[in-house]
Amino acid sequence: MGRYIEEDPQARTFRLNREVLVSEEVLGSEITRIFGRCWIYTGHGSEIPNPGDFVTRRVAGRPVIFCRDRDGQVRCHLNTCRHRGAIVCRERKGSTRQFFCPYHGWSYDTTGALAGVPGDDAYGEGFDRSSHGLKAPPRFDQYRDFWFLCLEREAPKLEEYLGAAMDYIDLVIEQSPSASMEVIAGTQEYDVAANWKLMVENSVDDYHLPSTHATWLKYMANSGVDVRPRTDEGLVLPAKGRTVDLGNGHFTTDNINYRGRPVARWIPIYGEDAKQEMEGIRRELVTRLGPERAARVADTNRNLVVFPNLVINDGSSVTIRTFYPDGVDRMHVTAWALGPKEESESARARRLDSFLTFYGPGGFATPDDVEALELVQQGLANWPDDPWSEMSRGMGKGPEDQLNSDEHHLRTFWRHWNRLMGEGS
Repeated sequence: MGRYIEEDPQARTFRLNREVLVSEEVLGSEITRIFGRCWIYTGHGSEIPNPGDFVTRRVAGRPVIFCRDRDGQVRCHLNTCRHRGAIVCRERKGSTRQFFCPYHGWSYDTTGALAGVPGDDAYGEGFDRSSHGLKAPPRFDQYRDFWFLCLEREAPKLEEYLGAAMDYIDLVIEQSPSASMEVIAGTQEYDVAANWKLMVENSVDDYHLPSTHATWLKYMANSGVDVRPRTDEGLVLPAKGRTVDLGNGHFTTDNINYRGRPVARWIPIYGEDAKQEMEGIRRELVTRLGPERAARVADTNRNLVVFPNLVINDGSSVTIRTFYPDGVDRMHVTAWALGPKEESESARARRLDSFLTFYGPGGFATPDDVEALELVQQGLANWPDDPWSEMSRGMGKGPEDQLNSDEHHLRTFWRHWNRLMGEGS
């Protein structure tokens, strides 16, 4: 498998060389071979609902403008002036008819076309205004209003890249009667002093829940939720869950819910007053989707990873999370809450309360996870003398028997990462 992975199927062992979490050389290769070639999540169309709306952010390390042009078309522009290379748009978000470069005043309309050049009469006949519009990434496309860019022109089409992950995105979208989900106003951003790939692992690693999130489990138990682990069935969690390899490095947990879902799975934390409304939401789901599909939407939860750095957590609430390395031992994380456009004020309040209670930077889960990842990164200082991470839990089981507390999904990520880095067979 190369120098980064040692795998022995007969012995059912899998080890990862910790060099991949501390090496500047590895990070440099990742920027080219992974972030430079894969489809990378850019934004959700609901963030820019009206013509002229825009947000600016870094995607795959590149500053971009994610916007809706004057005709309502969603676009992505590289946020770099064609004159001398300055950032064109410095605002985080807003609405505009034109983007103005603060350096020399070149302006661009929302389609990216060059709109104005101060003193353009000083340019010769060979200066072609039409060829000096803002550049766009080589590929830009969407699935269900989740927009992605790709810096590799010859990459496969987005839907081919997403593959089976689309089925799990559909389960999120189907929470809305009109199939219209929206990013709820507000963005969470924070830095973690750890390698970005540790966030991939943590986002889908249910094995750490009893030890890392013991305080949250006590809170749930004190609120009347049954969180006792089903040890008689070999589980370390209150309900059975599995992991699914979705191809192309994508994977998900797929769990029977025990912790409540604002969409239609009541628990005592929501209060007695919420029961009637949540029963009504469930009836609508059954009428629209049928009993079996409605149960999938309401009674199961999942943490979906779209390789390399998009996580859609559809559990206590729905959150979109992305992260990008700011160095080999630091990442910047951005997260948003997602919900149905038409949900009531009370349903939205339950959703946001669940989102902030568990997923928020000040909630029960995220601070614990950040501390755990930073402790891992600190421990990796001993990498030269202790070079291997053990990831064999559950190895040798069939696809249907992979528990969410096993490490099948982590191995799925690392095998695909290894192939893209040119180290795999």
